[in-house]
Amino acid sequence: MKTAIAEKLPIRSLDWAALVPVLGEANRAVARFDGMLAHLRNPALLRTPLTTREAVLSSKIEGTVATISDVLRYEAGDEQESERKKLDIEEIVNYRLALRAAERELKARPFSLNLVLKLHKVLLTSVRGHNKAPGEFRRTQNYLGRPGATLEEATFVPPSPARLMEGLDNWEKYYHSEEKDALVQLALVHAQFEFLHPFLDGNGRIGRILIPLFLYDKKILSSPSFYLSEYFEEHREEYISRLGELSEGGKAWDRWCLFFVKAVAVQADSNVARVAAVLKLYERLKGRMQEMTTSRYGVALLDAMFAQPVFKAGGLLKSPGMPQRPQMMKLLEKMVEAKMLKVLVEGSGRRAAVYSLHELVRVCDSGPTQRM
Repeated sequence: MKTAIAEKLPIRSLDWAALVPVLGEANRAVARFDGMLAHLRNPALLRTPLTTREAVLSSKIEGTVATISDVLRYEAGDEQESERKKLDIEEIVNYRLALRAAERELKARPFSLNLVLKLHKVLLTSVRGHNKAPGEFRRTQNYLGRPGATLEEATFVPPSPARLMEGLDNWEKYYHSEEKDALVQLALVHAQFEFLHPFLDGNGRIGRILIPLFLYDKKILSSPSFYLSEYFEEHREEYISRLGELSEGGKAWDRWCLFFVKAVAVQADSNVARVAAVLKLYERLKGRMQEMTTSRYGVALLDAMFAQPVFKAGGLLKSPGMPQRPQMMKLLEKMVEAKMLKVLVEGSGRRAAVYSLHELVRVCDSGPTQRM
C-alpha cells in the first residue's frame, strides 16, 4: 500500500455553516463545565477521580481491561494475581503520570513538539512498548491493521518517515494559530496527530492527552481537566471509522468535525454531572465525619481519602495534616462501623488492611453520567 499524504492545516474546504448549530451547543456546554471548575474551593478533590477515570478509559480504547478499582487497589499495594492485568494497570498509571506531567510542563513553558516527546517518554517508560523508541519520533514506517497483518494487508499506512517532520511542523504551527472556532481547531489538531501517527506506539493515548492541554493552553478552560475518552470509548467504532476516513479528504473532514464537536457537547454535560456527584458525595461524607467525631483531623483525613480512595493506613499517614497512627486507626474503625469505608483486605500479621472509600470508587467507575 502507498503511504498516506497529510493535507496541510488548516483544512480550507470545511463546511463551517453545517458546524454552527452544534458548535453553539458545545461551546455553551464547555463554558458551563469551566464555570463549575472555576468556583471550586478545592479543585484537588477532583484530581484522582477524573484523571484516573480518563487514564482507564483512554487505555481501554487501546485494549486494556483493568478497571478504576483495579488501578486504585494496585496503587494501594494490593498486588494483582494476573500478569496481564498488572501490565494493563502499569500502562494506565503511566497515562495518568503523563497527564500530570503535561499540566506541569504547560504551566512552565509554551506547547511544543519537545513537550510531546517528553509525554511519550513518560507514557512508555517500563511498560509494554518500552522498546519502541519512547520519546522519539519514528524513523521507520508503521501501519494500522488487524493483529498479525502485514504491511500489504494494512488498513492505513501513515505518512512516510521522510515526510513526517514536514507534517509535524505544519501541525505545530497550526496548533499555535488562530482559527474561527477553537473546538474545530482542536478537532483538526487531534485528528491530524492521529493521521501522522508519529510514534511507533502510544499515538492514540498521546493524541487524547492533547485534548485537555489544548483547551487549557487556549484559555478555554481554567484547568486541563476535560477528557473525551469516555465518549470515544462509548462510540469506539464511529471514532475509529471517522478517523479512518480522513485519508479520503473532502467531506470526511466535515464528518469528523461534526462527530468531535458533538462529543465535546455531550461529554461536557456528562462531566458537569460527574463533578457535581463527586462534590455532593464529599459534602455528605464531610457532614457525617463531623457528626461522628469531634476530631480536628476528620476533614483532612477525608481529603486524603479523596486523593487515594483505596488505601492502607500507612499510605495515608504521609498526607498533610494526618493524626498519629493510633488516632488514625480509631477514626478508620469508626468509619468502617458507620459503613463509610469498606475493608477490602483484612489485616493479618504483617499484612496491612486495605480500605476503600467505596462510594467514591463507585462514582468514578460508573457509566456515562447525564446532567440533571
